[in-house]
Amino acid sequence: METEAVAELIRAGIPGADVQVSGDGSHFEAIVVSDVFEGLTPIKRERLVMETVREQVASGELHALSVKARTPAQQAAIGT
Repeated sequence: METEAVAELIRAGIPGADVQVSGDGSHFEAIVVSDVFEGLTPIKRERLVMETVREQVASGELHALSVKARTPAQQAAIGT
């Protein structure tokens, strides 16, 4: 699976999110920034992102995805 395909799945499931994905074809890391995460716990944020790729994980097409889900304010505080 390509990084852009993973990013598109996340964008489709979380419209308006800023999504950056890196990885090697089976193991990926996603940084997802969205207002949707406001007020959610880190685990709820991760679950929301993982739901967007549920079918690909279940089929084995996507082996592993590490998620960093942030609000725009959190991302701005990091400086990137």
